Amino acid sequence: MIGTILLLALLAIAAATDVAWQRIYNWTTYSGILLAWGLNAAGEVAVLAGKADPERLEALGWIGFAASLAGFLLCGFVLLACYVFFQVGGGDVKLMAMVGAIAGPEGGIEIMLWTFVIGGCMALIVLVWRVGAVRLVARAARHALWTLRLGRFVPLSAEDRAELQPALHLAPSALAAAAIVQFAIVERL
Repeated sequence: MIGTILLLALLAIAAATDVAWQRIYNWTTYSGILLAWGLNAAGEVAVLAGKADPERLEALGWIGFAASLAGFLLCGFVLLACYVFFQVGGGDVKLMAMVGAIAGPEGGIEIMLWTFVIGGCMALIVLVWRVGAVRLVARAARHALWTLRLGRFVPLSAEDRAELQPALHLAPSALAAAAIVQFAIVERL
């Protein structure tokens, strides 16, 4: 429960700054990572000292320091690859690493996959809203016909590419994804 509250609060802050200023601040992500590691390390020490019950700590959102570190590394590495190959922002990399540190490897990957699905849907909606569905389909068909007619791939012009690249905000998608995963909304449907 504490892990869920911490995760959703930090993602809400990141979503607000991402939408308002197109930035995910280091103080949000780094403090989330350090809090996750600190709480999980404190839980490890308490369990090893016999001062805390592991089941009770798990009910509060404790996943253990090793799982927190594994989630951080796994989610961070996946988004680092996206940063290199797909030009995802550096703040998004740190945000997903924070999600992995708080939710662990399994929860972090599940939240990350939902983030990509929700983010892709939001990008498509923004693209259709900006360009228009009919115009978008007509331009895609025209481009496909030119490619077939010439017998080779025809790259898009710079202005066409610019119009097809809406500004993406990954933090609001991550917030929605964390809510879906943490509250198991999909399992109830």
